[in-house]
Amino acid sequence: MTDLSISRIQVGKELERCPFPIPVGWYVVELSENLASGEVKTIEAFDQDWVMFRGEDGSVGVTDPYCPHLGAHLGEGGVVVGNNIRCPFHHWEYDSEGWCKEIPYAKSLPPLAKKCAVLHALPVQERYGLIWAWYHPERLEPQWQIPDVPELESEGFVPVRHGAWPIGTCIQEIAENGVDFAHLKFLHGAPEIPAGKARTEDHVFHFDIGDGHIIGENHGPGISVVRHTVEGVTVLMFSTSLAVNRENTLARMHFTFQDYPEGSKERQMAEHVYQHSIGEADGEDSAGFEAVDMIIWNNKKYRPQPLLCDGDGPIFKFRKWFSQFYAEDH
Repeated sequence: MTDLSISRIQVGKELERCPFPIPVGWYVVELSENLASGEVKTIEAFDQDWVMFRGEDGSVGVTDPYCPHLGAHLGEGGVVVGNNIRCPFHHWEYDSEGWCKEIPYAKSLPPLAKKCAVLHALPVQERYGLIWAWYHPERLEPQWQIPDVPELESEGFVPVRHGAWPIGTCIQEIAENGVDFAHLKFLHGAPEIPAGKARTEDHVFHFDIGDGHIIGENHGPGISVVRHTVEGVTVLMFSTSLAVNRENTLARMHFTFQDYPEGSKERQMAEHVYQHSIGEADGEDSAGFEAVDMIIWNNKKYRPQPLLCDGDGPIFKFRKWFSQFYAEDH
C-alpha cells in the first residue's frame, strides 16, 4: 500500500479527458501524524499549490503559497514562529486563518490587514487523525459537516489502516464506481450482478448493494463511508479522495473492523474482506482496488452521454446529484 505522505502527483494524461472543474467539498489533505509541530509542507490540491503548517499550539493552516506582500513562496524557506508562518523574504507573519500578525519593521499594520485576513486560508478541521480542508472556488464557508463515523472514534476496533493511490482521472469518475453495480461481477468476480438501490438527500448519496451486503453514503465528492458485511462481519471502508487537479485524484482509503480475537473465524473473515477490497489477496481473490480498479481508471475517458442498458446502475441519477458540487460552469 502506498504511504499517505504523497504530496505531489504527476500523471501524464491528455487535456480535457475529464471536463470538470474542482468540486466543492471537504477533503483530506494529510494524516495528522504526518505534520509535526513547527513543520511546513507544500502540497498540490484543487489545481494549485498550497502551504500547510502546524503551529506550536497544534493549529493547522492550509494557505495560498504566495505572500500578499511581494509574492514570495511561503513553502520555500518559510518557517513557523509560534503559531504563525513567517515569510522568508521580509519576515511578515500570518496565522492559520490568514491574518497578518507581525511585520518586524512596520510601525503599524496596513489598514486592510487590520480589517480582514489577507492571506487566503482554507477552513481546516482535524478529525479521525486526518487533516481536512474545505474547498470552494468562491471561498464560501463550509456548507455541511464532516460525517460522524463511530468506528473511527470507538474502542474495540483494530487500528485504522491507511492507503493512498495516485489515479489519473477526476474525482467524479472514482465516486461513480459506487453505483456501477454491474462491474462487481465482471471486474471483481462477484457470482452475479447484485441488486442495488440508491437515494439522494441533499449533499448525501445513499446506496445499498446486495440487500445490505454493501451499504454506503457519499458525503459530497470527497467522502464515502462504506460498510461491507459478510457472514455477520462488517468492515468499514472510509474513502476520502483528494481532487489534486482536474485530471488527477489521490484516492485515500481508511479501513477498520471490530478487534476479533486472532485466529477466530470472524477475524479471518474480516481480514479476507479487507485484503480483497484493496486487491492484495492471493490467487483468484486479487480482484480488488489495486489489482483492477486502478487499471481501468488510469486508462478510461469520461463519456458524457454513455450508452447504457437496463442492467446498469443509477449512473445518471448519481451524475445529477454530483453536479450540485460544481460551482463553476463546465
